[in-house]
Amino acid sequence: MVGSKQNISNSKDRAGKFFHCTDHERAAFEAGIKLGAIYHQFVGTPVSLGNVDVLEKAIEEGVRVQPFVIDVDVKINRENLFEKKHQYDYMSLTGNMLNVHLKVKYNHSIAVAKIEYIDELHYPLMFISSLENNITI
Repeated sequence: MVGSKQNISNSKDRAGKFFHCTDHERAAFEAGIKLGAIYHQFVGTPVSLGNVDVLEKAIEEGVRVQPFVIDVDVKINRENLFEKKHQYDYMSLTGNMLNVHLKVKYNHSIAVAKIEYIDELHYPLMFISSLENNITI
């Protein structure tokens, strides 16, 4: 134990013994790792109206294989996307184009996290929108 926090590890999680936190904290940590990976792996990827659907699907499928992910939905803002006008014409994905909704489950804790462009901040914010207990009977 560290302070009042217990290491409540998932019995199938071989790495659980290294985490000294609650299930809620672990779920939030895992969600943050996934959002950071999405942002830093895909910002800068060439994107157009012709490949945006494929790119959304590729991001989702890449995240789904990561540990503890139970749901992910990626939407790329198409407002400024365009068809190529010439050989050298293309856009790159930027953070303000990403809208990601992610659910991560660790034991009975679920973290719902997002990447969303917040107008008032002028920033693509990564945040935990909720922490829930998934109590099974």
